[in-house]
Amino acid sequence: MSVKERKERERAERERLIVATARELAEQQGWDAVTTRRLAERIEYSQPVLYSHFRGKREIIGAVALEGATEMAVALRAATAATDGPRERVAALARAYLDFAVRNPAVYDALFQLDGGLAYAQEDTPEPLKDAFAALLECLAEVAGDGVHAGLFTEVFWAALHGLATLTRAGRLLPEDAEPRVELLVDRLAVV
Repeated sequence: MSVKERKERERAERERLIVATARELAEQQGWDAVTTRRLAERIEYSQPVLYSHFRGKREIIGAVALEGATEMAVALRAATAATDGPRERVAALARAYLDFAVRNPAVYDALFQLDGGLAYAQEDTPEPLKDAFAALLECLAEVAGDGVHAGLFTEVFWAALHGLATLTRAGRLLPEDAEPRVELLVDRLAVV
């Protein structure tokens, strides 16, 4: 291995460490606790080293969001692949999405609530974000209904899921009613 390859590998490892540490800190204490100073202390590198990877917290949030988008896409596809029939796939998709939001609140916030400097729904949208949307679209396109644009249907269904996730996390909806909400959403929105 050349010196250049070793340095690139070390740089990539440091970057993964920064992102993992930011994510861990955010999951434990919230995004307000994530500061470059605190991260530098936790990873035992100087702040200039941290800044050589990310220009600031905004870019770190973006990196966590991209990692989270990849994980969400995997979770959604795994949930829908394990079911038979369109209605069951849509219900599994909804449950997996809501479960992801509950299990990964800081990642969910990085994806959908905080400014990570990422472009959404644009030509330059990063691939992990496009793939997370594609994971929704793959399942929902089959239940959009005749004459309904599958992408628009997916956006509306996703918006409903996001609303449920956000309102439940904020204590505005009773968590014990999560399953009846999923059933209602699937039965009323999805044409199966």
